[in-house]
Amino acid sequence: MSISIARLVREFIYNGVNFVDPGPTFSPEEVRDLYSAQYPELTTAAIEGPVYEGEIARYTFMRAAGAKGGDA
Repeated sequence: MSISIARLVREFIYNGVNFVDPGPTFSPEEVRDLYSAQYPELTTAAIEGPVYEGEIARYTFMRAAGAKGGDA
């Protein structure tokens, strides 16, 4: 009996856009913060996941729901 080790690939998604994983030393929160420079709405985004599909660990950045307008 042999044991094989598969490398887990992380995938980060926001609004249909896949982001490149900057590396395993980055936590999902650090990845979100890194990409918030390009996508400012990520600063308050929630992180869902990981959802595992085979060797992929998928994290989804979910935009925080907020009230807009004068009635809020």
